[in-house]
Amino acid sequence: MSEQMRIMRSKELPKELRDRIVARHRSGQGYKRISAALKVPKSTVASIILKWKKFGTTRTLPGPGRPAKLSNRGRRALVREVKTNPKITVAELQRCSREMGESSTKSTIPAALHQSGLSGRVARRKPLLSARHMKACIVCQKHMKDSQTMRNKILWSDETKIELFGVNSKRYVWRKPGTAHHLPNTIPTVKHGGGSIRLCGCFSAAGTGRLVAIEGKMNAAKNRDILEENLFQSAQDLRLGRRFTFQQDNDPKHTAKITKEWPRNNSVTIVDWPSQSPDLNPIEHLWRDLKMDVHQRSPSNLTEQERICKEEWQRIPKSRCGKTCCIIPKKTHCCTSSKGCFYSILSKGSEYL
Repeated sequence: MSEQMRIMRSKELPKELRDRIVARHRSGQGYKRISAALKVPKSTVASIILKWKKFGTTRTLPGPGRPAKLSNRGRRALVREVKTNPKITVAELQRCSREMGESSTKSTIPAALHQSGLSGRVARRKPLLSARHMKACIVCQKHMKDSQTMRNKILWSDETKIELFGVNSKRYVWRKPGTAHHLPNTIPTVKHGGGSIRLCGCFSAAGTGRLVAIEGKMNAAKNRDILEENLFQSAQDLRLGRRFTFQQDNDPKHTAKITKEWPRNNSVTIVDWPSQSPDLNPIEHLWRDLKMDVHQRSPSNLTEQERICKEEWQRIPKSRCGKTCCIIPKKTHCCTSSKGCFYSILSKGSEYL
C-alpha cells in the first residue's frame, strides 16, 4: 500500500476528492478502477458512494449529540493530573480545568476520565509499610521457588476473632420501596457484637488442624502453651511427619524470647515471615469461609458459637485447603513484583480461588 493511501486511512478526504469519486461513479466506473485512479482505498470509495446514495451529498455531516465541552487537550491534562495524584478530588480537577481556560462541570470531568479508562473507586486500606517492611517482603520471593511438595509440608497458623452477632458478610433481601426498616427486612444487631471469641487455628494442604479457643488475653506464655498442646498433634493428624515447617506471623507474642525458645528446643523449623503482611497468609481465605458458615447457623450464645466454629472448621474440605496452598506463588509474585508494596490479595472474591 502506498504512503498516500496510508495517510488517507487516518485523515478525512477533501470534499473536492470526494466529489471526483462520486462523479466517476456516476460515469459508470467501478470501485476498483476509481480506487486505482485516485489512489484511495476501495473501502473508502465504497463508503463515500454509499453516503452519497443515502444522503445525496458528500459534505461532512454534523455528528450526533452535543459537542464535548472539554477539548482533547483539556482531557489529556486532566488525565495527567489524575495519574500524578490519584486522590485528587473532582472539585480540584475542575479548578485545574478553569486555570487552563476550559469550561467544565463536575459531571463533565468524570465522563471525560471514563473515556480514558479511569474510574472513581474506594481506596483499599492497607497496612502502613516502612522501608524495612518492604525489604522483608522480598524474602517471600524464595517461596516461589519451593516445589509444591515442600509447600505441602508447611503448617500455616493464625488467630481471628468472631463476633456472636457480627455481620460477617452482606445479606440481601427482596423488598418494596419504603420497607427497608420493616422487621423481616433487617438484620438484628447488638452493642459490641454481643461478645466474641478469639480462635487460634492451623491448616496445611492435607486439611485443617486443631482449632483452639483463646481464653483471656493472648500473650507469649499462652501462645507457647497452645503450641505445646496442639502443634505436634495437628501435624500428626495431618500426617506431616516430624520434618514439617511451621508458619506464624511476626506478632510480638510470636517473637518473644520464650516463644522463640520453644521451636528451637523442639526442633521445629519456622518459616521466615515479613511483618505487616496480614493478607499474605493463605489461612485468611479459610477464616472467611469459617465466618460465613458460622453466620449461616446463627449461634445464640458464645458456648454454642465455639462448638459450631470447631464443627465447621473440621468440615472444610481437604480440596479447599489444597487449593488455598496453591495460591502461595501467586501471592508472593504480586508482592515481589510491586517491590514489597503489595500486601493485599484479599480473601473476598479472590480470582485465585
